[in-house]
Amino acid sequence: MSELIQKLEWRYAAKKFNPTKAVPQEKVDRILEATRLAASSSGLQPYEVIVVTNPDVRAKIQPIAWNQAQITDGSHLLVFAAWDNYTAERINMMFDLVNAQRGTTNEGWENYRKMLLSTYPQRDAEVNFNHAARQAYIGLGTALIAAAEEQVDSTPMEGFDPQALDEILGLKARGLRSVAIMPLGYRADEGDWLVNLQKVRRAREDFVTEVN
Repeated sequence: MSELIQKLEWRYAAKKFNPTKAVPQEKVDRILEATRLAASSSGLQPYEVIVVTNPDVRAKIQPIAWNQAQITDGSHLLVFAAWDNYTAERINMMFDLVNAQRGTTNEGWENYRKMLLSTYPQRDAEVNFNHAARQAYIGLGTALIAAAEEQVDSTPMEGFDPQALDEILGLKARGLRSVAIMPLGYRADEGDWLVNLQKVRRAREDFVTEVN
């Protein structure tokens, strides 16, 4: 069994963190870098990650997230916030960034830019937000795997009031909407009912269909 598979077997959605044990910053940085490198549709990266370590801010978030203890007991809270809409400015920003970093342009790439500009900004904002949110979930999945690789415990969460969280973090003014949160920390030595239970997943033959 590969080392990555072993670490994914070790990973679970921790229900109780040790509040006295903080994740080292270098591990958090590697998790964030893996997330930054995650795939996204057209390479637009239509979301951001907000890292909340301030105890007072996390204490404000906990009540609007079903009072889940991981939010305050973990040392870091990652908030995945998607663009509220695709705009010409945002699309051009990413295409210009690619051109600047690669030091070149090409006709095919610029035609692709024009295609997106003629399509995305004209769509309903909610349609665009939902598309951006799906890209954020790719980042969330990458962060979960990266955390497992670092042997850092994490818990993906949708159980929170997005509008309330957006208000606490001032996301609306930045054109962002929260879609998922992920506390980071280390599992407690005791008190977590899930920690020692067997990981259960469907068998490969019930999960994977091969078309040869």
